[in-house]
Amino acid sequence: MEKSEKGNGVAPATRSPMALMGSSRNENQEVNTGMRTAETMLRLVPMALGVAALVVMLKNSQSNDFGSVSYSDLGAFRYLVHANGICAGYSLLSAIIAAVPRPSTMPRAWTFFLLDQILTYIILGAAAVSTEVLYLANKGDSAITWSAACGTFAGFCHKATIAVVITFVAVICYAVLSLVSSYRLFTKFDAPVNYPSKTIEATVFHG
Repeated sequence: MEKSEKGNGVAPATRSPMALMGSSRNENQEVNTGMRTAETMLRLVPMALGVAALVVMLKNSQSNDFGSVSYSDLGAFRYLVHANGICAGYSLLSAIIAAVPRPSTMPRAWTFFLLDQILTYIILGAAAVSTEVLYLANKGDSAITWSAACGTFAGFCHKATIAVVITFVAVICYAVLSLVSSYRLFTKFDAPVNYPSKTIEATVFHG
């Protein structure tokens, strides 16, 4: 009876399916942790920007020989303050929720998607309206005999411009967040399906 001789070479060790599953699971956890950290930081950035714009505008007032002016005298700037406050609060709350390691569910994904969209339009509207007021304050409007005010209250206009620029940077951050939340929603979950309504079939009686 002949015995087959094996070479001295060592055969490569094969990994069991359980080991492969564990390795891929660890890699997925690392990727999810990195994405969660990145999203948390991205949500904290507009919070800092909103607080900065809010503080600059709240302290924006000027008095001179021609009179006094404050942000509270203009509805657009009051809206800017309120919008930045709301967005800063939402950014902090959403960052805390995003930092908690939880499985992604459809209700959570839809909530982030809708709120990100709403807050983006709120802060964009505040920045746009305030920009229009700043334009009128710098250029005036001869049609309604509105003279330029920034020549008289240059310091007030300068601070208002800084607050508006910061707000527009926050708008960019919210636009990116909206893209992230929409991508996460529509790549992981199917869109709602509209089922066709049941049609009532009429019975035809033949005479």
